[in-house]
Amino acid sequence: MALRLDARLLMRKIRDLRCLTSRRHRVKEKWAASRPKHPPTSLAVKHFDVTYCSQLGQLWPSVRVALLSERKYGALLNNFCNDAFVDDLTSQGCRDFITDTDRKEYVCMERDPQVKFSEKSDATSLEKHDMIGQQQLSAPHLSTNIKCFVFPRGDITRFKPARPDMSGLLGYYLMDAASVLPCLALDVHEGHTLLDICAAPGGKMLALLQTQAIGFLCLNDSSVSRTLRLRKVLHSYIPKQLLTSEKLRITSFDGTKWGEIEQNTFDRVLVDVPCTTDRHSLIEDENNIFSKNRTGERRQLPQLQLQLLMAGVVAARPGGEIVYSTCTLSHIQNVGVVEQAIHLARENHGIQLEVVDLRPLTNMFRNTFHFASELHLGEMVIPHLAANFGPIYMCKLRRLT
Repeated sequence: MALRLDARLLMRKIRDLRCLTSRRHRVKEKWAASRPKHPPTSLAVKHFDVTYCSQLGQLWPSVRVALLSERKYGALLNNFCNDAFVDDLTSQGCRDFITDTDRKEYVCMERDPQVKFSEKSDATSLEKHDMIGQQQLSAPHLSTNIKCFVFPRGDITRFKPARPDMSGLLGYYLMDAASVLPCLALDVHEGHTLLDICAAPGGKMLALLQTQAIGFLCLNDSSVSRTLRLRKVLHSYIPKQLLTSEKLRITSFDGTKWGEIEQNTFDRVLVDVPCTTDRHSLIEDENNIFSKNRTGERRQLPQLQLQLLMAGVVAARPGGEIVYSTCTLSHIQNVGVVEQAIHLARENHGIQLEVVDLRPLTNMFRNTFHFASELHLGEMVIPHLAANFGPIYMCKLRRLT
């Protein structure tokens, strides 16, 4: 017994002397093979399983499968390119989902027993109608210059890489077709001034430029590296004379401070904020917001999104319109941010905001996208195996004079 106690004391002293042992003579702990590894994608799956299962209920398993499957793309046609790609895309079985729509008359009058909806009225629809207010809704005006081609539902054929024309401009830009919807929701008219407060990587910017109706466009992104990427996209799709004109400005300011830079200025403001980018978080470990060293950044996202939206609201002129958009299913980052912005705009800035009903827009594209049915603010494209676009959330606000 005494020998056993002496042995234990000796071992304890040896462990205390390990700090005096040179590093090359120490025995390395065998933890690398035994400790479990948690890549960001697996952390994202666990987080979404908990969050979205409670948020989406029985719909989540099918959405989960779609998010983990190959996504569908759309080909945004570049009107500045001299070569005609319409016939080529049409011959492949594609269609322009913007012009090939179901343009049914959609009228929603004052709430009464005769109120008409495109779908069967339920408590959620009536609640949304109450929050938005009395608005007469009809089919929206869409720019005939924006064209985005997609393959039919259930067809996951990949687009071929775009070819440059004689001037070096590419014929189309591949992007999630649902990302075009916030640009359509902006409803750009001739001569409008626009601010894109988080413009990179540039897909929505290209869609807006296709309208060829913008009087002035300011493209901002707080990241210098992302701004450089934005410039590369511009040089690949936009003529040099437009890049150097006074109609276009590119900046790298902190978007949350934009309300201090320019107030009451723009006719239209796009606030496409950084978010958890659900599809990327589930598939790519590189630059993943669920990396352990980015936990603090992820938790601060709703606050950052609110600050960016508030900056966009202050930058818009009275009577101007703001579209807030994300690529996440998160209720906190979507509806939660919009609700806070409406409250803070009134309490802190004396700005009254009206939520613009986007149902006339979404009803036109129900043959292409799968939309959420139970949102009381805004609209959201939900990934679906037959139409694997999104997720894209958007909400349109109008500053009242």
